[in-house]
Amino acid sequence: MFDARPQHNDQHREYLRHRAQQFRRQVERRLDGSLTEEEFRPLRLMNGVYLQLHSYMYRVAIPYGAFTPDQLRMLGHVADRWDRGYGHFTTRTNIQFHWHKLVDIPDSMEALNSVGIHSIQTSGNTIRNINADAFAGAAADELEDPRPWAELVRRWSTDHAEFQFLPRKFKISVSAGKQDRSAVSAYDIGLRIVEQDGVRGFQVWVGGGLGRTPHLGQVVREFLPQADLLPYLEAILAVYNLTGRRDNKWKARIKITVAERGLEVMRADIEEEFLRRRQQFSGLDQEILNGLRAQFAPPEFLDAPVEGYEAARAANGAFRSWTDTNLHPHRIPGYASAIITLKGPGETPGDMSADQMRLVADLAERLAHGDIRVNHDQNLVLPHVRKADLTEIYAALREAGLATANAGKITDIIACPGMDYCTLATARSIPIAKDIAAHFRARGLEDEIGEMKIRISGCINACGHHHLGHIGILGLDRAGVENYQITLGGDGYETPTLGQRAGAGFPAEEVVPAINRLVDAYLELRESPQERFIDAYRRLGVAPFKAALYPADA
Repeated sequence: MFDARPQHNDQHREYLRHRAQQFRRQVERRLDGSLTEEEFRPLRLMNGVYLQLHSYMYRVAIPYGAFTPDQLRMLGHVADRWDRGYGHFTTRTNIQFHWHKLVDIPDSMEALNSVGIHSIQTSGNTIRNINADAFAGAAADELEDPRPWAELVRRWSTDHAEFQFLPRKFKISVSAGKQDRSAVSAYDIGLRIVEQDGVRGFQVWVGGGLGRTPHLGQVVREFLPQADLLPYLEAILAVYNLTGRRDNKWKARIKITVAERGLEVMRADIEEEFLRRRQQFSGLDQEILNGLRAQFAPPEFLDAPVEGYEAARAANGAFRSWTDTNLHPHRIPGYASAIITLKGPGETPGDMSADQMRLVADLAERLAHGDIRVNHDQNLVLPHVRKADLTEIYAALREAGLATANAGKITDIIACPGMDYCTLATARSIPIAKDIAAHFRARGLEDEIGEMKIRISGCINACGHHHLGHIGILGLDRAGVENYQITLGGDGYETPTLGQRAGAGFPAEEVVPAINRLVDAYLELRESPQERFIDAYRRLGVAPFKAALYPADA
């Protein structure tokens, strides 16, 4: 069975116990008035605790999106015991609990620590949760499993004394497939495992990030030998730490540093710093990596006959639809990776109940080698499933409301919590996502439309990644009224592109009709049913789609 906790040894348990006890004392001091909220704020943020609109929010890290059945069960227990029976998975592969009482968070923290989960560095101006491909170790197009590298970077970055007070928060993503599925261009540092003359290394991207000033990353190193990864990361962080702006939080991200100083200047400084840093590494990191590779070894795959699976597909149209839509190719014949979308009818994108968590944990333990992932689309993945077992998995998911066949379709919408929860939001995201999904389900057009990535953010911080949506929606406040801008043509994966604003925004009640006109225009203009929306947009340009959005201006 897969173990997502290679770091969960006695030393690590003691470290987590110390941090939890330290935070418990800080909470006690806040509750008895010894600490003001202003004094308490940096202490709680170091432990992933935010003060939101209605309550405290507790953000928990899921490194590289991987967890075990006992970890998912514990998340369900926390949801039941100290929250409102559910958790919210984010685009950064964290889980957030939005209704914790402050007095209960230390207990919740200790419960999660008992299975190796923590909230360290899920906030603050430091290196956040390390992300990777949700199909890591399973994907047919993968050069190698990126998780050992992600875990190595996680260990190196946790409590790294030099990088605890960076100019701004910092995010790293690792990808190893021929097709990037980790949006490396949208991260402060993006790492793609590549091969050159038969030798593995990294293509290193730097300066990506969304928010109010979105930038796609640029390649700062076409090929970095794998053994040089940590000193090169240290060099990037060290240069940013010294040259990044601290006078304006909106201009403090490394994307602005790269834009203002220029890539070539940054590259020269990084390479100079890299030569110094490389001398300080003794090779211990490579010894650790070798141990991690052994711990991330693939499971013992079983015989995987497919005759029963094919017969079930032929006999059951709903099952066939789900397998057509929600499976991803596996490197082992007779296996597949199954996507469990958290976007069923009427559901809040990314939300999952405690009962559903326990069900998926049980299924993974019995039928999926004990391996569970969360992906950037706010969905879960069972990466190793025998096709022969998919009928049983599908039946259980369907009974729990988790078998919606919409992965990658118009109803599989990414949405941040928006103004229903977040203090930073200026508009609601969840109701807009639900209304769009309900409309197109009612029209019965999900299969006809095909792949269409809609991303919704409730403010300019872009937690919903709207810049990367084929259709992006940004909610803003206009004189006390929620107003929604639409962007078109974004892509975070195949061809990294920032969506372009189409024109004036729409009031909330006009968003669904506007998207409906956009979809109708696409269906009329596409060359064939196989031409996706993003391909039609690239072929035709913005003009016909803008005319559909704003018919009065045409």
